[in-house]
Amino acid sequence: MTSPFTLAVCAEMLWQDKPMAWRLRHLTELGFQCGIWNWGNHDLAMLEKSGAVFSSMTGYVTGRLADDAGAADLLATAEQSIAIGKRLNVARLNLHGTGLGDRGLPVTPCETVTPAMWLKARDTLNRIADLAEKHGVVFMLENLNLPVDHPGVPFALAKDTLALVSSVNRPGLKLNLDLYHAQIGEGNLIELCRACQPWIGEIQVADVPGRMEPGTGEINYAGVARGLKQMGYRGPVCMEAHASGDADAAVEAFRAAFTV
Repeated sequence: MTSPFTLAVCAEMLWQDKPMAWRLRHLTELGFQCGIWNWGNHDLAMLEKSGAVFSSMTGYVTGRLADDAGAADLLATAEQSIAIGKRLNVARLNLHGTGLGDRGLPVTPCETVTPAMWLKARDTLNRIADLAEKHGVVFMLENLNLPVDHPGVPFALAKDTLALVSSVNRPGLKLNLDLYHAQIGEGNLIELCRACQPWIGEIQVADVPGRMEPGTGEINYAGVARGLKQMGYRGPVCMEAHASGDADAAVEAFRAAFTV
């Protein structure tokens, strides 16, 4: 039996004692596509030569959605990311409501999102969609959790990212639906997937609590996988998780959960 989904693994979080080139080669040999984070942290020539198929990478360097200066930075660095993404044949470029710094904390924290900020964020994402269509790429807006990993990030929840992406409703802008983040404080994952399905670019997974591979926490990922298959989803699913023990065993647990 094979998975009906395209399976990828984030190379940033596993085998951290190994060079990135080794991780990418190993994941490729295991039959997975690869996810990476900030392209500026890597040797681009090495990434080009790695032989990896890149499912996604960060699609900006600095910037924010909801104010003029932040939007200008976001759009400028998104253009830089487009060029790098094309060089590496990256399928999707990832965005957040604001730039993330050390330990995933927002560079510009925001406790209250005003109606004017919502309108500005939608305008910024429309301009991102313009860039995507001009260059033939796809951007994604990722949901994040606030209580555990990313307090102070605006437009963080899945309901927020869905509201923005569905209101823009253009082919160059999709959702990066992270089910680890969605489980923390939102839950109801299969119905969330169903509501988001028309706009999903990629689904990311890790178990809760602990952000480790499927089978280590409370999420029934085999049930989620069956639900996704039944609703007709056939797109990419990426494990963005730490390993509870052996990393090779962790990625095989992920593969097993999404082979339905």
